[in-house]
Amino acid sequence: MENFKSAPPVVLSEDLKAPEHFCGQYRNKIIVAPMVRVCTLPFRLLALEYGADLVYSEETIDWKILRSNKRENVGLGTTEFYDRTDGTIFLSTCDRERDKLVVQIGTSDPDRALRVARFLEPYVAGIDVNMGCPKEFSIKGGMGAALLTNPCKIMAILKTLVKELNVPVTCKIRILPSLEDTLQLCRMIEKCGVAAVAIHGRTKDERPQHSNHDDVIKRVTEVLTIPVIANGGSKEINTYKDIEEFKKRTNACSVMIARAVMWNCSILRASGLLPLDTVIRSYLRNCIYFDNPFTYTKYTVQNMLRDLQESPRGKAFLETQTFKEILTIWNLDDEYAAALKDRQRKLESIGSCVELTDQRRWGHQSRNEVEVVRKTDASGRLISVQMPMQFIRGNFRDADLPKMVMNRYVSQNDLAEPVYSAHNKDRFFIGHVELDGVIYQTSCIEKSRRYAEQAAAMVYLHAHELVDDSYGFVAAAGSRKYQHLGNEASKTPRLLRQEHQRSVANSGRHRSKAKNQKAVSINKSSSSDSTLGLCDDTENLHPEHGQNEGASHLPSCFALNLGEAEKRERREASGDRVPSKVKVFLESSTEITLGPETCIKFKDHERPTKVPSENS
Repeated sequence: MENFKSAPPVVLSEDLKAPEHFCGQYRNKIIVAPMVRVCTLPFRLLALEYGADLVYSEETIDWKILRSNKRENVGLGTTEFYDRTDGTIFLSTCDRERDKLVVQIGTSDPDRALRVARFLEPYVAGIDVNMGCPKEFSIKGGMGAALLTNPCKIMAILKTLVKELNVPVTCKIRILPSLEDTLQLCRMIEKCGVAAVAIHGRTKDERPQHSNHDDVIKRVTEVLTIPVIANGGSKEINTYKDIEEFKKRTNACSVMIARAVMWNCSILRASGLLPLDTVIRSYLRNCIYFDNPFTYTKYTVQNMLRDLQESPRGKAFLETQTFKEILTIWNLDDEYAAALKDRQRKLESIGSCVELTDQRRWGHQSRNEVEVVRKTDASGRLISVQMPMQFIRGNFRDADLPKMVMNRYVSQNDLAEPVYSAHNKDRFFIGHVELDGVIYQTSCIEKSRRYAEQAAAMVYLHAHELVDDSYGFVAAAGSRKYQHLGNEASKTPRLLRQEHQRSVANSGRHRSKAKNQKAVSINKSSSSDSTLGLCDDTENLHPEHGQNEGASHLPSCFALNLGEAEKRERREASGDRVPSKVKVFLESSTEITLGPETCIKFKDHERPTKVPSENS
C-alpha cells in the first residue's frame, strides 16, 4: 500500500457542512446494510439488480486495509484488494457497482482512517465509518459502538475524512439509552460535515429480538437537516410495501435493510417477491462468475434457507464441502464448467495463468494440477513438503481415509510413528504431520483440527506417490456423494441415519413393559440352583428371583460382550434394540462357581456361550 502523509490536524470546534449533491446521494434511497460474509460482490450486484439504490460492503478494519495491495483480475473483470500477509481478498468490486458502492471501515484513529479512505476513494461512491457495532472485538479496539461515548474522537475522525476526501462521508450509529443524549450526538455528527447518518434503532446492549425504537429515529429526523437513514426494521419487513411503511413510521429520508434482504433479496423488487429457489440460483450464478469464496457462499445460502435447512435439499446443502457440490444441488454444473472455460480463454489470450490454490473453489482433479513446494537445509536434506490439499469427506470411503492409509503404510514398513499437529489461523486450522524428520503440510485452511490432520496425511501420501494421483480430489466409487439434484433431491446419508435413529428410539418407547423386563434365564447343570437375571435395559434391571431358602445376595456382576453374529440373530428374532453390553446379576444361597460353558436361554433359541468363572 502507498505511504500517505499523516492526517492534518483538525479544529474540533469548526462546523462543517456537506455539499448538497453529496447529501442528495442518500435521499429517497433503499440501501443494503453492511453484513459480514454476505455483502460480497455477487450479493451486492444481485441487490442492485433487484432494485437497491446503494449497497454497503461488509465492514473492514483499518489495520487490515493498511497491509493490503490492489490488483486487477483480468479473468473476472474485477479490482481486488487483498491482504499481503495471507493473500485473502477483503474487497472485490467492478465497474457495474462503482457509483453505488459505499465501503464501511472500522477505525478508532483519524490518521489510519484517512490513509485507508484515500486508498479506496477512487473505486467507491462513499466512505462510511462504523460507529454502531456492539461486538466485543470492536468495543475492545475502541471502534464501533465504543465511539458513541467518545465525542472528541468522533469529531476528529469524521472531520478529517470530510476535509480530505472527494467522496461523501457518512457514519452508522446506534441510539443511546437517553433520547436527549441521542439527539445531542446526532447534532454533533451533522456539524462534522457528513452527507448522511444511518441510525440503527437499538442501543448497543439490545439485540434483534428487542423492538426497534422507530420513535427515536423519528425524533432525530425532526432536528437534523441532513438525510437520516433508518435501520433496524427487518423484524417487521416481509414485503416491499413494508419497506415503505417502515420509512413512514420513522419519517426517514431513506431506509437501510439488512436481514430482510439477506433472507430474500427480491424483497427489493417493487413488483413483488420471487421464489426463494430463483433467488438462490441467481446468487449462485453471480458467485460462479466472480469466484466467490466457498465459505462466504455457503454462509449466505444457509441464511437464505432458514427453516428450509431441515428439508431434504437443505440437509443435502449442509453436508456440502465444495462450491461445486452446492452448484450440483441447484443444477448449475454446466454453467460452472462453461464459466471456468471462458475464464481460462481470457487469461490465455493475454498470456496470464490462473492460480488454482483452493480446491473448494476450483475443483482440482489430480495432484498433477497443484504446486508442490519442497524445502531443504544447507546440506540438501529434505526438511518440509507443502501442497494445497483440502480434505473433502465425501471424496473418501470410510476404510480409505488419509490417516488410515498412512498409518497402515507406516506400520507395514516399520517406520516411526507420525506426529500430527495443527495451528490456528483466523479461527481455522492448518495441519501438518512430521515423519522421519520431514514436515508435510497443507497450505489450505480447514474448519476443524481433525480435517486439517487428514489433509496433512494427504500431502504425505501424494508426496511419496503412495496413492493414485486422483486420490482425495474426486469422489471414490462407493463413497458418500452429493447426488441431490433439482426439486427431486434424494435424502442424504446423514438424514437417513437420523431417521433410522428416530425409528429405533420410537420402537424402544413403544415396546411393552413386559418385553423390556423380560429376563434371560441361565440354566446350569449343577447341584445348586441359581438364577442369572439378564435384562436388556441396564438402567432398569429387574432380575427374576428364583433363589432357595436362606439365599444371600451376592454383589458380583458380570458384563457379557455379545458377538456381532449373536447381535444380528437377536435383532432378527425380536426386532428389539440390542445393547453392546448387558449386566448379569447373581443370586444364590451358596457361592457359585460357573463352569467354562453355560447355556444362556434367550427368546426362543439356545446357544452355548462361554461365561468367565470366578476362578478364571
